[in-house]
Order: sequence, then structure tokens, then C-alpha cells
Amino acid sequence: MTVRHTQTLRRAAEQAAAPFPALLAEAERIAASVALGTHGRRTPGHGETFWEYRRHRTEDGAQAVDWRRSARGQHLFVRETEWEAANAVYLWRDGSPGMAVSSKSLPLKKDRAAVCLMALASLLVRGGERIAALGETGRARAGRSGLDIAARALAEGTGAARSVEQADIVRHARIVLASDFLDPPETWGSRLARLNASGASGILLRIIDPAEEDFPFAGRTRFAEPSGRSAPLVLGRAEDARDSYRQVWAEHGGGLAAMARKAGWPLLTHRTDRPAGTAVLALHQALAPSIMERG
Repeated sequence: MTVRHTQTLRRAAEQAAAPFPALLAEAERIAASVALGTHGRRTPGHGETFWEYRRHRTEDGAQAVDWRRSARGQHLFVRETEWEAANAVYLWRDGSPGMAVSSKSLPLKKDRAAVCLMALASLLVRGGERIAALGETGRARAGRSGLDIAARALAEGTGAARSVEQADIVRHARIVLASDFLDPPETWGSRLARLNASGASGILLRIIDPAEEDFPFAGRTRFAEPSGRSAPLVLGRAEDARDSYRQVWAEHGGGLAAMARKAGWPLLTHRTDRPAGTAVLALHQALAPSIMERG
């Protein structure tokens, strides 16, 4: 590898990582303000009773291997305690193309979702919880290192749907999914049913751009699909489609709400033209009952 090529890769890496410090700083500021009105559980890890063995994953490292159990077979195993299982919170930020859009002067939906989850992660870590980015960072971790690992993945990770569909989590974990949830409610219903079957519970944070809900367009308007797979749609008088669009939007929202109620997952909606702190506080309060039950 030439020096020039190495320098090119380094610049590309720096550019890709540039948003991370800013997003984390914003998340920490929001978490600090929200923490003034919350009271996290700050007890050390009690309940060190054995919970279960699970297969070792690469990110666990050699120090996590239970060598006595592993010696009985051909696979490596990790010993998890009751506290580790009960205190695991998995966070997922949708990385689909539709999340990389925004109205003028507003943040991208994926960036607002990342900030909300990173701020929530900061609050949870302060309360003694273990956190992970679902499908990105493996096992849930505690402390500042756990926050840094999860935060970077939330800011820069792919956020692939398969992370939800093929989630590898401990039993009875709690999960927070942040997305625009533009996939059909039936699709999300199937994903949540699989998570429920594993004993997981969770919360849905629906991130929307105000233009998606208000449809403020008028005159000749060109609409392009974020993924670029379909040809752009051009309307000569966009305002003529406003009522029909809003009806379809409302029906989709109603379908999501019904699906969430059936699955038993609270659905919170957040617009990117509103303060992120309101969403973070709502998420923390929605998680509070399960935290208090174990405190």
C-alpha cells in the first residue's frame, strides 16, 4: 500500500467519522439536562446468580470464556448472570435510505434518531444499565466504554433491518428501535413478534420529518425516492395531492399504532422540528417501570 493511498484512506475515514463527536456532544448535553429530572438506579450489579450459558461471540474476547463449560464440547461458551441478562438494553437506529432525508435547516432523521438513542444510552449507563447497539456491537456493556462503543455504532453503523430480524440477544432484554417505520405495519408486526417470542420487550421511537406529515408542497414539485430505485415523480400542482396524501399518511400511522398495541410495545412519535430532549425524556420514562421493578 502506497503512502498516498494510506493518506487517502485516512482522510476518508476522518470525514466519515467527523459527525460522531458532534452527535455525541449533543447527546451528552441533552442527557445532562434530562438527568436533572430523573433518578437512575445507581446500585452496583446485584443478583450475580447464574442465568444461562450462551455461545461465545468474537466481540466477547477471551476473558469472557467459561473454559470449564467449553471443555465439555467443541464450542466456546460464556457464563451470564441474572444481573447481566436483566440489565441489557439494546438500541437500534434505522439506516435505511429514507432516514437520510431532512427538510431545510433540520437534521437528518437518522442523525436525530442517533442523538436520541445516544442521550438515552448516557442516562442508562449513569443508572447502572448495560447497553449495546443491536446487531452492531454484540454483548451489552456497562460504563463509559460501553457508552462509547454503542454511541459510535449508533452514529456510524449500517442500521440494517436484519439486525432486528436476526437479533442475537439475551432473554428478557429491553430494546429501543428508532426508525421512520415506513415499512408496512405487517412487516414490523412480524419483526416484533419474533422479539417477543425471545422474551424481549421494548419501545418504538418513530422519527418523522415535518414535511412528511404536513406535505407543504405547492406548484410543480419533483419527488425522488431516497433509494433511487424508482423514477422521480413530478406533480404539476402538488397541492392537489395534499388531502389524499395526508389521508394515506394518517392511515399508515393508525396501522403502526394498532400493530404496536398488539405487540405490547409503546410507540412514541418525534418530529425533527421539535427538541430532541422531549423524546429522550419520554423514552426514559417509558423504560422507568422496568428499571424500577429491578431496582
